[in-house]
Amino acid sequence: MLTEFPIIHTNVWDAIWGVPVVLIVVLLAKWLFKVPLTWLSTVSTVVALGLSIFISHPKNLSAGIFMGFFYSGAAMGIIYSTKQSYHAYRKR
Repeated sequence: MLTEFPIIHTNVWDAIWGVPVVLIVVLLAKWLFKVPLTWLSTVSTVVALGLSIFISHPKNLSAGIFMGFFYSGAAMGIIYSTKQSYHAYRKR
């Protein structure tokens, strides 16, 4: 029975490159390919899972999946919080 959480070792990729790379790819998809706003989170999740599973944590699937969702959520949080802050500033 699975009773313990997996041990996830973070590395330099996780700390410095993971989220910014996903953020840049999502913004490029938005600007260059005119991806609709409703699909941005899907693009973010697919890119983040791909980077995390195949580059960041190639030997640990559970860590790759967990960190992929973490990268995706962080990148989308940056995009949406920046957008909301801008709109709040403009309203004032």
